[in-house]
Amino acid sequence: MSGNISRFLGGPPLAVLGKLILLSILIGVVLSALSLDPWNIVASVRRLVVSIWDMGFDAVRWLWQYFLLGAVIVIPIWLILRLVRAPKGR
Repeated sequence: MSGNISRFLGGPPLAVLGKLILLSILIGVVLSALSLDPWNIVASVRRLVVSIWDMGFDAVRWLWQYFLLGAVIVIPIWLILRLVRAPKGR
């Protein structure tokens, strides 16, 4: 079972997760430079965590915004590529 998961993800789950997080932040920075805003996509999540940000987690807010902005692009593309490249039945 673990081998199937690693094969589907393209490597060890934690390594893939780390790569996706870093890539999401990088893409988020680029999209932010283009003045794109992830909050209209994840407005419900924003309302959920606004109170946490008001407590002074400015660095976390900055990082989270870039992560969300990048993840909106990176995660769906990654999932589509994984599904397209999946082995055809065994």
